[in-house]
Amino acid sequence: MDEIRRIAVVGGGAAGMMAAAVAARNGADVTLFERNEGRLGKKLRITGKGRCNLTNACTTVEFMEAVPRNARFLYAALARFSPDDTQTHFEALGVPLKVERGRRVFPVSDKAADVVAALAADLRQAGVHIVYRRVTEICTEDGAVCGVRTADGTYRFDAVILCTGGVSYPTTGSDGDGHRFARALGHSVTPLLPSLVPIVADDSVCRRLQGLSLKNVALRMIAAESGKTVYDDFGEMMFTHFGLTGPMILSASAHIRDIAPGKYSAVIDLKPALDAKALDARLLADFAKYANRDFLNAMDDLLPQKLIPVIIERSGIDPRKKVNLITREERLALGALLKGFAIPLRGFRPIDEAIITSGGISLKEVDPGSMQSKRIAGLYFAGELLDLDAYTGGYNLQIAFSTAVLAGEHAAWGA
Repeated sequence: MDEIRRIAVVGGGAAGMMAAAVAARNGADVTLFERNEGRLGKKLRITGKGRCNLTNACTTVEFMEAVPRNARFLYAALARFSPDDTQTHFEALGVPLKVERGRRVFPVSDKAADVVAALAADLRQAGVHIVYRRVTEICTEDGAVCGVRTADGTYRFDAVILCTGGVSYPTTGSDGDGHRFARALGHSVTPLLPSLVPIVADDSVCRRLQGLSLKNVALRMIAAESGKTVYDDFGEMMFTHFGLTGPMILSASAHIRDIAPGKYSAVIDLKPALDAKALDARLLADFAKYANRDFLNAMDDLLPQKLIPVIIERSGIDPRKKVNLITREERLALGALLKGFAIPLRGFRPIDEAIITSGGISLKEVDPGSMQSKRIAGLYFAGELLDLDAYTGGYNLQIAFSTAVLAGEHAAWGA
């Protein structure tokens, strides 16, 4: 009979819990090391604003389109554990799911804690040992993993799966340990940048509009030098004291990694359901309805109250001008403003405010079919630690789960 393989999983987040349970169910003796005392899934608990958007109910082709870089690396992982598999898995763990707008999948309870509890229960049932200690080093002999070191001493293992996450939300424990381990073992780490992160804007308008959420608007990210649209979307966004945030803004951040002051503008179509001609007809109807009112008091049917003074200032029309005196040229210019409300951008918020880290362990040094290191035998990677990131919508957690399943299986098999 073959000797049972002893495996260490470092990091008790989404990828780590999944990898540990999978490895254990494939016959390995698994120990999960988590640095947060008594607290598995700390970052997972706050994803999706505490609701946990755990995957996206899309096809593999659609999934690949949501991964802006290195998507091909994921073919084997998604073939082994797809978004459908994730939904089936969590339903089997006793977490009923629902699909919302944008095919986002959430627990019916809207509680991320239920997802964490299900993964933790799966660990217990699979017989995973949990040690609440911070791993300080991955030990190797002759180019292969032989154990891990903590403050308490050295533990011998046949394989190690690193699932320590990126460097976003460092208070949850993701502070770059895994990248340091990988570098120490000869791996390359691509630049670590914020992704799915709010954007800072120069425009003081954002401070004035702080707290205003816009729904069902269209967004374009425009490169100032070329005038080209580098990203477009439809949905929700919000103004903050520093600039812009919300689902569309977070996704847009993944497309403008080279952001610099003045390089891009966010152009918002406040009335995307109306083309220019239909919007002009709408303005004519509103102005006729409020013919004797000042311009300042004739926009209530069209815009949120907080946005009206800002639009009026940008239009250049006297706020006290009677709407029946507004010229055709002024009205057309107002329509163009409503279809193209531009905010110049400056940069990203700090990486510790990013949902996801862009960059990580170079995929050239990882076998996509097993998640094993090409440099160190018995060393596997899963999740955000890798140079993989996707748009908002459940894709990043799916990457964590898919890569974790491959890593867990192959570490257990010794392949």
